Amino acid sequence: MPVQPFTELLRLVVWLGLLGLIFIPLERLFPLMPAPILRPHFQADLAYYFINGLLPRLLLILPLSALAWAVRHLHPIPFYAWAASLPWRERLLLIILVAEVGGYWGHRLSHEVPWLWRFHAVHHSAPHIDWLVNSRAHPFDMAFGRFSALVPVYLIGLAQPSAASPDLLPMLYTVIATTWSFFIHANLNWRLGWLEHFIATPAFHHWHHTNEDRRHLNKNYATFLPLMDRIFGSHYLPSQRWPLSYGLPMDPTDSNARA
Repeated sequence: MPVQPFTELLRLVVWLGLLGLIFIPLERLFPLMPAPILRPHFQADLAYYFINGLLPRLLLILPLSALAWAVRHLHPIPFYAWAASLPWRERLLLIILVAEVGGYWGHRLSHEVPWLWRFHAVHHSAPHIDWLVNSRAHPFDMAFGRFSALVPVYLIGLAQPSAASPDLLPMLYTVIATTWSFFIHANLNWRLGWLEHFIATPAFHHWHHTNEDRRHLNKNYATFLPLMDRIFGSHYLPSQRWPLSYGLPMDPTDSNARA
């Protein structure tokens, strides 16, 4: 439809405005590392925001459609009926938990598989971390991360692509996960005490971006649940310290960028 590009652009502008209204004042009031709003690379990250608001969705249409078709032929109708019968809150919670498993391993593979790192390195090139850095990513890398998270959701029938009406819960999960990703990238000096054992925070994710010590690289892959990193041996979160520097080399053949 001719109006669709304008509608998508308007959606992105509205979301950018809402995110800016939330995070810009917070980062001015509680900065971890004081920086101007228009800091270096701001314009580039803004361009990434609009590119990645459009392209990953297009890249996911075919693989998610193929996955939905395959799953419909794998699962018996009673299985889907059971999943569809769950109250929406319980199903959304299960989607978040299951997607966290897929998202964790997709993110981890993006660090450990060299050809995936070629795309993911764009995200880790940022020398300063704030909310907008969440958008600095290669479109393929962002699409791969979302696909990894949604694969197990489809495979166990928590998404209902063949339902009579559109299943909005996977889309709602994507909105929640994306918003939380902006939060954990934010340039905030908050520490949340015992809550940090249960939920990912800026402190948790900032250590994922550090380049100060090889021992601290390849840690904290989870989006929501640090428990995932504890289970699989990739958790690192000192209680009294923040990273001193960020940003990894753009050259994906540099072993220091991955290990």
